[in-house]
Amino acid sequence: METKVIISNTGPLIALATVDRLDVLRGLFEKIIIPEAVHFELLEGGATQAGISSYQQATWIDVQPLTASLDPLLDKVLDTGEASVIQLAREYQVPVLIDERKGRKIAREIYQLQVVGTARILVEAKRHKLLDNVQEVLTQMKNFFSYLSSRIVKR
Repeated sequence: METKVIISNTGPLIALATVDRLDVLRGLFEKIIIPEAVHFELLEGGATQAGISSYQQATWIDVQPLTASLDPLLDKVLDTGEASVIQLAREYQVPVLIDERKGRKIAREIYQLQVVGTARILVEAKRHKLLDNVQEVLTQMKNFFSYLSSRIVKR
């Protein structure tokens, strides 16, 4: 992954913040951008209290407004946060950090965006010596988020 900028959705930020590993994003990218919709989702209860605190301390995450209206397709099939992430990534022409299957598929197949997930971020963090053990962090995440696939943790 040789990109310097990434636009993140809410889920990966919550997952990383909850296990106190937002630092890996800062170590991998020069700039992490989130649309205002994601910022509001995080502050309005999208994260655990520990996650909110960790996110609020990450003053290096850049919150940006959309400069164009949401693509009607995005607005119809995705929630506002995911739609805004894809729209902003289209504007900046940079990859997206998104875990939800539907959002990933739309970003990749319809808009030809590079898509990265939280698990890949952790693998890259280990490769860059920012993290010692990927499985340990994924296991911690699984304890908080039951939807995390055991197959992903094992792999």
